[in-house]
Amino acid sequence: MSRKIAREEAFKALFQYNMNEDEVHIDATMDEYTKRLITGVIERLDDIDQTIRANLKRWSFSRIAFVEKTLLRIAVYELLYEEDIPVGVAMNEAIELAHIYGDTDSGKFINGVLANIINEKED
Repeated sequence: MSRKIAREEAFKALFQYNMNEDEVHIDATMDEYTKRLITGVIERLDDIDQTIRANLKRWSFSRIAFVEKTLLRIAVYELLYEEDIPVGVAMNEAIELAHIYGDTDSGKFINGVLANIINEKED
């Protein structure tokens, strides 16, 4: 399975987790990278959410829709904790999924927040 598909599968599982505030079901048949994304995001959720909060401009965390919040969490996890994932890949994959699952402005919103995080990380 490609990492692109693994990210999409992780998005679906984490989206359900966000909606239900329930335990996520990790299936033994899931791709290893999918499992790593799901468990990594959940284990580091507080740090990831704090990073997102700190990089919002004129927006509150509670106003972020579940689609965008889930995609941001995956991308931030990859940016901060997956050293073998290039910054551009994490960013582009999140934006592409936003175009599929979000609304017309989701990609722009995610791009802006992730750009802020990347700029802060580089400073």
